[in-house]
Amino acid sequence: MGARREEAATGGGGSDRLGKTMFNKIGGQAVIEGVMMRAPGRIATAVRRPDGTIAVRDRPFRSVTERFRLFRLPVLRGAVALIETLGIGMSALMYSADEAMAEEGEKRSDGETKKGGTGNLALAGTLFLSLGVGIAFFFYLPLLLTDLIGVKGSVAYNLIDGAIRIVFLLAYIKAISLWGEMRRVLGYHGAEHKSIFNLESGAELSVENARGFPRLHPRCGTSFLLIVMVTSILVFLFLGRPHSIELKLLRLAFLPVVGGLSYEFLRFSSKWADHAVMKPLIAPGLFLQTMTTSEPDDSQIEVALAALKAALGDTLDKREELLRDAG
Repeated sequence: MGARREEAATGGGGSDRLGKTMFNKIGGQAVIEGVMMRAPGRIATAVRRPDGTIAVRDRPFRSVTERFRLFRLPVLRGAVALIETLGIGMSALMYSADEAMAEEGEKRSDGETKKGGTGNLALAGTLFLSLGVGIAFFFYLPLLLTDLIGVKGSVAYNLIDGAIRIVFLLAYIKAISLWGEMRRVLGYHGAEHKSIFNLESGAELSVENARGFPRLHPRCGTSFLLIVMVTSILVFLFLGRPHSIELKLLRLAFLPVVGGLSYEFLRFSSKWADHAVMKPLIAPGLFLQTMTTSEPDDSQIEVALAALKAALGDTLDKREELLRDAG
């Protein structure tokens, strides 16, 4: 299940440019009462348990793109990353559900295992069902509605289909932001971003330092979703107007292509996020993050930093040495 530990602040300070260069592949995800962080070679999930302690599970992880040169090709690497991210995220969610409800499970006296088991299977089933419903809602239902509108031209058909898809995404994000039970998760999402900004800045990793950074980050998954929606319009234009159920379903086969192209743009845009030309392009994604993140409290930032430090492992020590040398 991984180690549980209380995280201490680490020293540091130094170059902003060095920090961004070293750690521009760090990413994360908010989970139930916690944060998952992914660094090259390692994944860690930190969760605030009901008794107030922080549980941390960290494990080595080597991406398929690191093991096989073929999967490092542009676009293909994005499709692989998308699939890997779904699997990693599901595992982190199941772990966080176990830890966030650990106290409740420990009080059970019916002889069943206090964690995992049926609960994890139910959560996994729910996540798979949600994925299927999401694909149907965001990619198949817009096609049916566009058919009802009666658009004839191929270009107009795909533009309207794409516009409906984007409206669905905006409505979904807005609904999530208004859901009271999601407020804690949105706070952890903000804490994840602040912690990563803290790391990239080269400053000491601490709650006090992380608190001062923005909660909106150009490499966020929310921005990625919007990029996916726009990219899908461009890709589907080449497929023409789907006149049959088979042609509609064929578009699902192109989702990995859409994801791969979107991944490449996200990488490029985050690298040049400070450039004047790029700022207007990433602004819509940052705006959406105002609805998918909220300002975290210090306890949430503490959890995000715990996950980040565990994911970095020995790399954190090397960071301190490099930053001291750079200073």
